[in-house]
Amino acid sequence: MTTYILRRLLVSIPILLGITVIVFFVASKMPGDAVLAMISTETPQAEDLIKLRRGQLGLDLPLYVQYGRWLWQLLQGNLGYSFQTGESVIDILLARIPATLQLMGTALLIAIVLGVAMGVVSALKQYSRTDYTFTFLGFAGISIPDFFLGMVLVYLLAIQWPLFPTSGISTAGEPYSLVDNLRHLALPALALGLVRTATFMRYTRTSVLEVMNNDYVRTARAKGLSEWLVVVRHILRNALIPVVTVIGLTLPVLFGGSVIIEMIFQWPGIGLMFIGAVTARDSPVIMGYVLFSAVMVQASNLLTDMAYSFLDPRIRYD
Repeated sequence: MTTYILRRLLVSIPILLGITVIVFFVASKMPGDAVLAMISTETPQAEDLIKLRRGQLGLDLPLYVQYGRWLWQLLQGNLGYSFQTGESVIDILLARIPATLQLMGTALLIAIVLGVAMGVVSALKQYSRTDYTFTFLGFAGISIPDFFLGMVLVYLLAIQWPLFPTSGISTAGEPYSLVDNLRHLALPALALGLVRTATFMRYTRTSVLEVMNNDYVRTARAKGLSEWLVVVRHILRNALIPVVTVIGLTLPVLFGGSVIIEMIFQWPGIGLMFIGAVTARDSPVIMGYVLFSAVMVQASNLLTDMAYSFLDPRIRYD
């Protein structure tokens, strides 16, 4: 396992470099630059000052030189400094990451718990009214975009029935409290998690139906084990192997979805930071976000492979 992990880490290095090269050159093709984004349309544009500021930021250098300077800073453990604020990109990310991880973690927990539970119940009650209801909800959930679901939740649970706030991470002007934080977290986490619940439910249902017909399940029932033990020990554990794959593939989708959800609910995470950086053409912040996202995706894929060997002892990595 150790050799496998080291080999995966070495393979990840050129992948990450390739991603940064592509994103850096694509970002450079956006109209305008950070200097023009700083200038108000009502402010007279002095060409000399614009050239001076571009020279200070290194924007007048060839693209390959700019990328080389950024890569050299990365090798020294520095992601650069924001063009807009002058803050360290690492400090900006560290300030925003906890909010995004809280949102994504809660959404993933909602999706796994509800999706797996509904999938197991749907499979055990195949062709029943419950199965048809869950199947309908699953197809509806897969078809609805998370941003549209977010707006529906705002309309129902914040406007029609004012149960939850519509934006922010806590109430402005009030001291932080866990209850207040969870109330602000509820709507964005539900919008991000319920859509993935449908995916987990469909995969779990299919996987459980395949496992239920295996000989070892019939043998366990013939031995007189209770239905609860049969489901938990023999059906669910083996059925979760393909579901783990879906969980690993869902993490990158959660990153993409969190950008839109954070913008809708003004959740102060790295997704909202990324939107602001793109608007301001703040290349160091954009590159910091992309690099962090790529590392998280690579790490999730590695953890998924490791989870296989835990769920199924027959799987080994050399």
